Amino acid sequence: MDLKAIKDPRFLKTMRISELEALSKEIRSFLIEKLSQTGGHLSSNLGVVELTLAMHKVFDSPTDQLIFDVGHQGYVHKILTGRAAQFDTLRQADGLSGFLKRAESEHDVYEAGHSSTSLAAGAGMLFAKDYKADLGHIVMLIGDGAMASGMALEALNFMGHYPRRHPIIILNDNEMSISENIGYLSKILTRVRMKRSVRTLRRGTTKMIPKPLRGFTAKVEKRLKGFVAGHSYFEDLGYLYFGPLDGHNFKHLLTALQIAKDEKKPCIVHVRTQKGKGYLHSENDSVGVWHGVRPFEIETGDFLTKREPTAYISTSKAVANYLCHRASKEKPFYVITPAMIGGSELGEFQTRYGAQLIDVGIAEQTAVTMASGLALKGITPFVSIYSTFLQRAYDQVLHDVCRHQAHVVFGIDRAGLVGGDGETHQGIYDIPMLLHIPNIIVAHPKNIEEAYGLFNYAMDHQTGPMAIRFAKENIVDKTYAYDVEAITPSWEVLTEGDGVTVITFGSILEPLQAAIKAQGLSVTLINARYLKPLDTSVLDAVDVTKPIVTVEESILQGGLGSAIRDYYSDQSVQIKQFKRLGFDALFVQQGKRETMLARYGLDVDGVLKSIKELL
Repeated sequence: MDLKAIKDPRFLKTMRISELEALSKEIRSFLIEKLSQTGGHLSSNLGVVELTLAMHKVFDSPTDQLIFDVGHQGYVHKILTGRAAQFDTLRQADGLSGFLKRAESEHDVYEAGHSSTSLAAGAGMLFAKDYKADLGHIVMLIGDGAMASGMALEALNFMGHYPRRHPIIILNDNEMSISENIGYLSKILTRVRMKRSVRTLRRGTTKMIPKPLRGFTAKVEKRLKGFVAGHSYFEDLGYLYFGPLDGHNFKHLLTALQIAKDEKKPCIVHVRTQKGKGYLHSENDSVGVWHGVRPFEIETGDFLTKREPTAYISTSKAVANYLCHRASKEKPFYVITPAMIGGSELGEFQTRYGAQLIDVGIAEQTAVTMASGLALKGITPFVSIYSTFLQRAYDQVLHDVCRHQAHVVFGIDRAGLVGGDGETHQGIYDIPMLLHIPNIIVAHPKNIEEAYGLFNYAMDHQTGPMAIRFAKENIVDKTYAYDVEAITPSWEVLTEGDGVTVITFGSILEPLQAAIKAQGLSVTLINARYLKPLDTSVLDAVDVTKPIVTVEESILQGGLGSAIRDYYSDQSVQIKQFKRLGFDALFVQQGKRETMLARYGLDVDGVLKSIKELL
């Protein structure tokens, strides 16, 4: 089949199982070929090929609402809804999104880059059906890891109280270990429950039982099934449960989904899939290397990223190295992360100092509040968390950490633009989120040496909460001095001139400093490594009769430039000219970090252009 010729999924309705199996192979080959060129989420999509085909065969998208949790496993869905021809642009600027995107297709009924949203969104659509007669079945696909999140459990509990609403939840389990015997018995029970004759007999028998005894017999049945299969949890919440099923077996999938569609009660179809199925390198991946990948060589599995003669490591790895060094000094602290051991490159820390690592799963709120509990008992926690995921724990940062002045250190990874993951993952909102909260200190280093100085201050000298941001970028892989002098809250004047004053922070500083020197520009360049508190002694020394420019890879409203402008205003200081460079209130789309910085005038060339306009 020419996958690029597919317009919508209606053609699946007449396909036999043998044809679906052949199509599955074609789709896997297509995904491997395309993602080897563009990169993207490989393993999760290879694992849901049969499941996605079965969903589209049984249900009628877009009338039936197919909600994909997170959406990074939606590539097969994109192919079936007419977007195969766009895969050459996947995750690139102005190209096909790596997640579901409502603007791309009417079949993308919900979009999210954060986990565990599908059930709550589906609950809303169930109630929307009261006023929207054209809405069909509400089908929510969620992973086993996402199901453990608080919001998912809240929505699961909520929908169980509304049996007539008929939510259909597909639990995609690709990691849960079920013992062989229990799994086999569970499959037998599931097959029996799915047989139409047995279900009909069961309903008929129930009617024959006197009403006073019906509750008793139901309890006996539930306890028996719970004893044999160990799956009474969902049924206790009010759901009909089917599973676990082989998520790559079309006969089982189509039967279960059709039954869930025909039932009039809340249903959970539990399927077991293999991440990375069909590509040996991803099938054998146990640490998440093939979850989100760079371009790679199909035959060897080698990534194609070109390396300079000097090797590089990520900033995340450099931070993880610091944590390993600190743990080697036997200083009491914990590292807490919400399911980001791989993303934050904490694998070595886990191997060497696993007793000091706490992975709470996809539960950012728990991570932050747990950190406050540790801190209030005198143990310093280091919370390793992406900027985009810290947003999910705003109240916990404010209420549980900062209000208590608890000594929690936040290592905010992926601060700034992140590239192909796009608008749902851009780390450009945490600065305005944090600056207005009392008691917290916020910093961002210009390089890894400065980062270590900030970490040493945060861990050994600061007594309240402190957040240290760092971007997604590579640095030279060499031996760095970990035990550098702690950097107290202060700014650094890098160059002095009598023209424009530029105040900024982060990795742009060193290349900008070099460019200013190379072009002979008379510029005062200030490293505002502490975003909060402001170094007012440096601000008071700035010549306000000359233009001032602030640069931040962040949303402008409520950011560093706003804080500086507010300070001068509160001091009744009149500034000749004040220009803020950053992002206006918007969601920045996917694209290489360098490409998007240049587009918004925030790369070195763009900042130099703004400077020259003011000189």
